[in-house]
Amino acid sequence: MSSPDAPQPNPLHLLAAFGSGGLLTMMVFLNGEAGSHGGALFSSWLAHGTGTVAAIIFLAVLWRRRPATGETRAKAPLWAYLGGVSGAATVMLTSTTVNTPLALAGTLALGLAGQVVFSLAADQWGFFGLPKRRLGLRDAGAVALMVVGSLLIILFGVGASA
Repeated sequence: MSSPDAPQPNPLHLLAAFGSGGLLTMMVFLNGEAGSHGGALFSSWLAHGTGTVAAIIFLAVLWRRRPATGETRAKAPLWAYLGGVSGAATVMLTSTTVNTPLALAGTLALGLAGQVVFSLAADQWGFFGLPKRRLGLRDAGAVALMVVGSLLIILFGVGASA
């Protein structure tokens, strides 16, 4: 049970997170298709090249709409730029594994389990300036259920006996 003073999640935020999971699935599938035709490096270049063009267009639109103010923003820490490196590695790894017997479901199941484990470590030790959070039995149970679910998908999913 949550404490009475704990903030309740915004339904729009829950919907946005759920939608991002759907987009992630579509992205991994499309990267896997590109990887099956041109390899993992091609898949990564294609995804990031498309993202770069989209970002340039998006920034151009925002730049034209931005009011002129003397406001300056704080610079991002140097480690924040490593997101591109991990993104490129993620695209290459997923576009490779989705074309193996793991398939799309197995790749995503293990990927999500890895995300949860890393995010719990980030909460526990306060990585990247996050506030430290003491992990409990509920967190361990969630990880265990995700790992078991991943194994069920991989070992007993559709086409597993093929």
